[in-house]
Amino acid sequence: MRNLALAAAASLALLATSARADDPHVALLKNVTGTIAVHRGGASVPAVSGMTLFVADRLVSSPGASAGIVFKDGTLLTLGPATEVQVRDYVFKPKEATYAFDVFLARGSAVYSSGKIGKVAPEAVKVGTPTATVGVRGTRFIVEAE
Repeated sequence: MRNLALAAAASLALLATSARADDPHVALLKNVTGTIAVHRGGASVPAVSGMTLFVADRLVSSPGASAGIVFKDGTLLTLGPATEVQVRDYVFKPKEATYAFDVFLARGSAVYSSGKIGKVAPEAVKVGTPTATVGVRGTRFIVEAE
C-alpha cells in the first residue's frame, strides 16, 4: 500500500512539473498597492500580489496605485498611478533563441528595467505609447503617456 501511495505521489509531482513547463503565463505581479484591475478575456478581476499575467492582459491602475511586474526573463516593469498598460506579445525561449517583449502604455507612467531579453535580443523589445514606440538599447528607463 505504501508503494502505491509513493507511486501516486511521484505521478502527481510529474504532472505538476509538466503543467508548469506548459504554463502560458508570462509574468507575475510581485506587489500591488492600491486598486488595479486586470482585464482578461472580456472580464475584469482585481490584481493581487502573486497573480500571474498572460499575453493580451490589460492592467489599469487607479490614482495612487502602483504595481511591480516581473516577467519570466527577469524584466521588471513598475506601473505608476492612473496607468493603463497591455502585454501585447511575450516570448522567452532561449533554447530556440526566440524572443519578444511588446507592451503598450496607453496612459500613465512605467519604469522598465531589462531582463535577459533586453540583454541578448534588444531588437525584440518594444514599449509602445499612443505617439511613439521605444526601441530598447539601454537597460532602464521611464516612459510616460498622456
